[in-house]
Parts: sequence; C-alpha cells; structure tokens
Amino acid sequence: MEHYAETDRPRMPLRPMPMRKPRRPEPLGDLRFRTLLGADQWACLPPSVRHRFSKRLGDGRTIIYTGEIVECRMSRAGWLLAQAARLIGGPLPTSRDVFVPTTVAVTEDEAMGGQFWTRVYGRRSGFPQVVHSSKRFAGPTGLEEYIGLGVGIALTIDVKNEVLHFRSDHYFLKLFGRRLRIPCGLLAGNLTVSHIDCDQGWFAFVLDLAHPLFGTLIRQTALFRERAAEE
Repeated sequence: MEHYAETDRPRMPLRPMPMRKPRRPEPLGDLRFRTLLGADQWACLPPSVRHRFSKRLGDGRTIIYTGEIVECRMSRAGWLLAQAARLIGGPLPTSRDVFVPTTVAVTEDEAMGGQFWTRVYGRRSGFPQVVHSSKRFAGPTGLEEYIGLGVGIALTIDVKNEVLHFRSDHYFLKLFGRRLRIPCGLLAGNLTVSHIDCDQGWFAFVLDLAHPLFGTLIRQTALFRERAAEE
C-alpha cells in the first residue's frame, strides 16, 4: 500500500461556490398570549400549544377548527342559566347533546386589536347553536371576552401541568360609557376554559362553569383539530 505525504494527497478541484440568496426572516409570531403568561409559564406549554397560540393572522384572516362534543353535563340551574343567557346572545351551550359536530372559527380583528370567535354547536335535531364573541387584549387583566349587549368577562390565563387555563376574574357591563364590575359569585359563577393538548394534532377544550352556591352548572368537553386549507 502506498503512503502519501500530506502534500501528495489528491485534492478536489476548486470550484466557485454558488451565490445563495439571503433567507427572508420568518414573520414574527403573535406574542400577545406569550406576554400575558410570561416567559416561564409559556415555556411550560407543549410546543404544539405554543405554536397554536402564536400564529399571526392578517386582518380578516380566519383559522377553522373542527371536531366533536364528547361531554356535556348541566345541572337544572345550569340549564336555566343557559336559556336565560340567550337574551345576551346565548354564550353557553343550550343542549346536552354529545357526539355531535362542532366548529370554531377564529378571525383576526386588527381594528380592535383582538379576535372574533364563532362557535357552532351541532344538535341531534333542529338548527345548530351559533355563538359569537370577541376577545380583546385590553382591560385590567389584559384579556377580555365580549359576549353581547355590553356584557363581557375579564379573563386571566395560567398554565398548570402543561394545560392552558382561561379563568374568569370578573364579569362586567358597559353601559353609556361606564363600566360596572360584577363579581363572579353574583352572576353566573366561576368560568374556566382549559386547552388540553392531545395526540396527532388534536386538542380538547373543556368548559367548566361552577357557582359557589349551586356547584357545577355546566361542563362541556369538545375535541378539535385545525382544518387544513385543502380540506
């Protein structure tokens, strides 16, 4: 076997390197939920949840999630409250039907600095229930959900065991330019909506409404996944 000195080794011919186009910087994601949570709690979320809540949408653009309601329990007081809430747009599920389709559409509202949420709950008979609300990054907690007729909910968010929780801090009524704060215990009770990551792109939204006197009023669980653009 022949041995080559360092200078005797064959060398690859030198060729000019092709000019590479500079990469375009990736668009900055939506930092609003991350800012509300803080860096430490944000880091505790699964990557898929961080991705889901940091998508930046253009004004009027919509993301659609489709799925199925797999649990819906209501006490008698909860059912009566859901029917009464129809006067302000019906923000609560009015039917106990399960294994029916459901859809959520999130549309960016650049003018108000928030998002429109449209929820469609299927029913076993009759027309589906449609719920409209508007989330705005404003108010004393930094996040509010407007339901209708001046009624809204101030929300806080936190992370526990990799689950993202939206919790009611208080309700409020805006009337003639004034804001009336209503404690949770004096109205519908404490609302918690939990976002739980599941396998293969699925996630669960769990709505839990509990009153300090009447206990759990409504508990609804729905499974969703983002609908691909080509579907």
